[in-house]
Amino acid sequence: MTEKVEQQAERSAVASSFSRISLVIYLLLIMYASWYPFAGWRDLGLSAFAYLKAPLPHYWTVFDVWTNVAGYLPFGMLVVLALPRSRRWSVYWAILPATLAGILFSGTMEAVQTFLPTRVASNLDLMTNSAGALLGAVLGAFLRPRFGPDSRLLQLREQWFNREASQGMVVVALWPLAQIYPLSHLFGFGQFTSMLSTWLSDLLEQPVDLQGWITNDVQFTAAQYWLTETIITACGLTGAALTFLILLRKQAPKVQLTLLLIFITLMTKALATALLFAPDNAFVWLTPGSFGGLLIGGLMLGGLAFAPQLAQRRLAGLCLVITLLLVNIMPDNPYYVETQQTWTQGKFLNFNGVAQFLALLWPFCTLWFLFHPLHRRRAASKNSPQDSR
Repeated sequence: MTEKVEQQAERSAVASSFSRISLVIYLLLIMYASWYPFAGWRDLGLSAFAYLKAPLPHYWTVFDVWTNVAGYLPFGMLVVLALPRSRRWSVYWAILPATLAGILFSGTMEAVQTFLPTRVASNLDLMTNSAGALLGAVLGAFLRPRFGPDSRLLQLREQWFNREASQGMVVVALWPLAQIYPLSHLFGFGQFTSMLSTWLSDLLEQPVDLQGWITNDVQFTAAQYWLTETIITACGLTGAALTFLILLRKQAPKVQLTLLLIFITLMTKALATALLFAPDNAFVWLTPGSFGGLLIGGLMLGGLAFAPQLAQRRLAGLCLVITLLLVNIMPDNPYYVETQQTWTQGKFLNFNGVAQFLALLWPFCTLWFLFHPLHRRRAASKNSPQDSR
């Protein structure tokens, strides 16, 4: 009986840990979406919370309302799932603090928008965001018992994934979502030189091209672009898949789960490309270079899928570092630049800002997970009887 209680407590802690990590990441995404593009800060002499007393806006669309509601629905749900479990209180009591948290957080985001020229602090946004947090909290209260210690989902998680895999699972789950933002190369995340060039150009009031400075304005041939894209795609695929593999136990269906992850990622890329550009361009990213990279990456994974976890961890980190170096050294593919000219962000400006944020930070978050001393020590420990099965 004691052993069963300990296992239930451990499963509950695993669920709460995953929810808390997801909540922190989602908070960062909301902050980025609310304050994007972080430029032109000014003081109009208004109080940060003057918008609360302002009349409701005369012009609004159903799209805006539902976007605000949908944006805070996961927030309310994650708060409920992240709260500590207690036998003394019904799970439905968690709806109140989750809703209040959504109101306070949304109110703060709107208040800061008072000082951004491209944003408008709105009491209507506050109300719709609060409604989204309330709906999410109700949904979280409904789902929470299904994520309890005795749920089939947690039992499957315990059977297939390592005990300390919560952080890694969040990182891997963000990999398909990071594909939404258009990239110069397939899996070419972490391209910060272009963003830094833009910021420095605005700051210094003169053009700054960091990539041109790094490469000394060397003109690259089509073959060199093709080779670079192949390497970036192969290393990006291998690094992400190996990161996923180190989370799995020996008895897990590693090949099937990895193939499923890659399939979901590529389909997310195709769907996002079709929505952002046109359905005819759904697979425009599948160039000869990226196709060759997928084949090479698949061959690399075939030989590394059952390698020791320490080797997988180091090779994953190496692949991601190679990808980071190449995407920040090589200039954008001219074909990619030409394609982006047809990209009209429109109402999806803030959503695309979040997607860009994910695409920029995903490799750094993954490297942090791979080489954090605590994660490495836990991965090296084989004292758990479940890990030796």
